[in-house]
Amino acid sequence: MPMPNHFGEVFPPPTFDPKRYAARRRRVFKQLGDDVMILYNPPEAHRTHDLYYRYRPDSDVYYLTGFEEPDAILVLVGGKSPRLVMFVRLRDPERETWDGPRAGVEGAKAIYGADEAFPIDAFDAHIGPYLETAQTLYFKFGRDEYLNQRIIGAFRAAARRRHRQGPAPSIVRDTLPLLGKLRLVKDADELQRMRRAADIAAEAHLRAMQTARPGWYEFQVEAELEYVFRRRGALGSAYTSIVGGGPNATVLHYNANNAILRDGELLLIDAGAEYGYYASDITRTFPIGKQFTPAQRDIYSLVLEAQKNAIAAVQPDARFDEYHQVALETLIDGLRDLKLLSGSTDEIKEKKTYLPFYMHRAGHWLGSDVHDACTYFTHETENGNFLYEKLRPGCVVTVEPGLYFAPNLKGVPKRYAGIGIRIEDDVLVTRTGNEVLTAAVPKTIADIEALRRTALSNGGHQA
Repeated sequence: MPMPNHFGEVFPPPTFDPKRYAARRRRVFKQLGDDVMILYNPPEAHRTHDLYYRYRPDSDVYYLTGFEEPDAILVLVGGKSPRLVMFVRLRDPERETWDGPRAGVEGAKAIYGADEAFPIDAFDAHIGPYLETAQTLYFKFGRDEYLNQRIIGAFRAAARRRHRQGPAPSIVRDTLPLLGKLRLVKDADELQRMRRAADIAAEAHLRAMQTARPGWYEFQVEAELEYVFRRRGALGSAYTSIVGGGPNATVLHYNANNAILRDGELLLIDAGAEYGYYASDITRTFPIGKQFTPAQRDIYSLVLEAQKNAIAAVQPDARFDEYHQVALETLIDGLRDLKLLSGSTDEIKEKKTYLPFYMHRAGHWLGSDVHDACTYFTHETENGNFLYEKLRPGCVVTVEPGLYFAPNLKGVPKRYAGIGIRIEDDVLVTRTGNEVLTAAVPKTIADIEALRRTALSNGGHQA
């Protein structure tokens, strides 16, 4: 199978455009009203002793500023004259010799559009006045206990002043409902990054399908994925890659990736690239040998049918839950045909007797976070219940039904034991339907078997 023309293209890092981030902040200020929002880039995380993991900024901070440095706090102050206040690390020539340049207070204003900027150590001393005119403070608790306590202290101090000096926040709300709503529909820059992340991941999956062979370790296949990610310009994996051979594929978040691949079994790869802090998320399942066994073919055909039906249900104005229900009903019908379930579709859904084989939903939002931090429910109510968000042009979802038959699962014919299959694509909602961003990776049985026969016949390694 020939590669698409875009495969192999090296994508340089995205360019920094301050106008893009300023436009996003304006959208936030419009929703924020007179209130205040606090966001932060956490400090670097220790890996071992005095070494740190490669830094990845908070998605919300990056979305609104493009700022990538650790240990920074953003305060968005609403009102008639909304402003961005940044607390950042000071310039430090000695540390910059070791770790690279810092923006400092001056750069926060000149480069990243801060209206005011202070050293990070001055946060406690300066935050008080910014809270005095707000009724609501937006902040995401739970991620950093030290910062949580500092925010609580500032909130309490403002509350004490409220009775003597006027208004101050009396409500604390999570940032997700506000920012998640805005991040749900991607702008042109976000979509370009996601297309590139999808292209890179698609090539990586194809390479894995061309190189994996019986006798390899799972980590060797993971290395092929990582090679393509970095060679083409991705920051790396969008999440820890799942490379599960045989029964390891029945463990949903398996990532030990250290078992030997065996002929006659399947290999499930769930891996995505992160380009410009935007994710892709692809899963493919294929024979470690040259072809599917009859039992593997039965299950694979059913999962593929469920995925195709679910993708067709990804349409503008459809509720987020609708394509999951389509996938679920297809799987239920198929499992009943295979004598693995009994009863009507409604009975099976009500009793959830499908759960031993299918225990997750058919997809999630995708964006800067692989499980994008966007809202799944609207504030509309119907019979007192929250409704799922509607899919809108510019939303991106994953579509990923699967079936899993753990080796110790009771009541399952031996021929299915140890089979785990998931098929996942990234799907953009368009004005007229949808676009599968990851369609370049083969997924029909005929295409996969043809690819595997060629791969194992010629030695299986691509330069």
